Amino acid sequence: MNKEEIKDKIAKLKKEKNAVILSHNYQIGDVQDVADYIGDSLGLSQKAAQVDAKIIVFCGVRFMAETAKILAPEKTILIPDVRAGCPMADMITASELLEWKRNYPGSKVVCYVNTTAEVKAECDICCTSSNAVKVVNSLTADEILFAPDKNLAAYVARYTKKKIIPWDGYCYVHRYIKARDIREKRNLHPEAEVWVHPECLPEVIDLADKVLSTGKMVQEVRKTKKKEVIIGTETGIVYRMKKENPTKNFYPARDTALCFNMKKIDLRKVLRSLENMIHKVEVPLEISQKARGAIERMVEI
Repeated sequence: MNKEEIKDKIAKLKKEKNAVILSHNYQIGDVQDVADYIGDSLGLSQKAAQVDAKIIVFCGVRFMAETAKILAPEKTILIPDVRAGCPMADMITASELLEWKRNYPGSKVVCYVNTTAEVKAECDICCTSSNAVKVVNSLTADEILFAPDKNLAAYVARYTKKKIIPWDGYCYVHRYIKARDIREKRNLHPEAEVWVHPECLPEVIDLADKVLSTGKMVQEVRKTKKKEVIIGTETGIVYRMKKENPTKNFYPARDTALCFNMKKIDLRKVLRSLENMIHKVEVPLEISQKARGAIERMVEI
């Protein structure tokens, strides 16, 4: 089958099975094109809980599909490639978090949504890249354990008086982007603004005009009067930005800032997932309930 035939078959199966496809902003263009909703990890998980469909094909990495299952336990959540993981989420385990907590009695634990369900179950509250500062400042404790991303923790530390103790984790994609990349792209596109993700290195944050989550970037692109923007995050988001804003130009801060796990999903795997109902994402009930509590506490504020 060629690409268009695959897309037609996917569309037919969605109707037959009452399914929807959710795609993260970093997915390849072909996958974004067949998605019913495109967004960031938490937004898509919330969408999974809101839609009427009973089957969700989650085109992202595993922790995202787990979060969708936590928020929509009655629905069937499928991930087209079971190997699509997140190295940063795997940099801390539940047992490591428990041991870490024991060393800091009285502290509160903030876990980025980019963590496994088991880790979420052991934290006090979750956060996203867009609300991390607000979440941290909402807590009464003066000492905050922040896991797993030390770069996001460093960004939060700029905007709080609380003591932030970071876990030694990071996003390998955002770590690719260096200050020299920003300077080089600025020289090439002097009229462009620089927008970077808060998972970037502090040296990159220092050079940015705006620091935004992927969801906030997509929103800001629609509002900005700037015709050129240098984008400091995974390059997949540029496809969506250009498609939705064809009169503006977007330049990846680093062309090789690619999440290879995101790119494991393609049209054929989406089709196979729908046809054969694979791969189902399950989260044990006890873990799901505890993790849901941490997510809901975040949503409340």
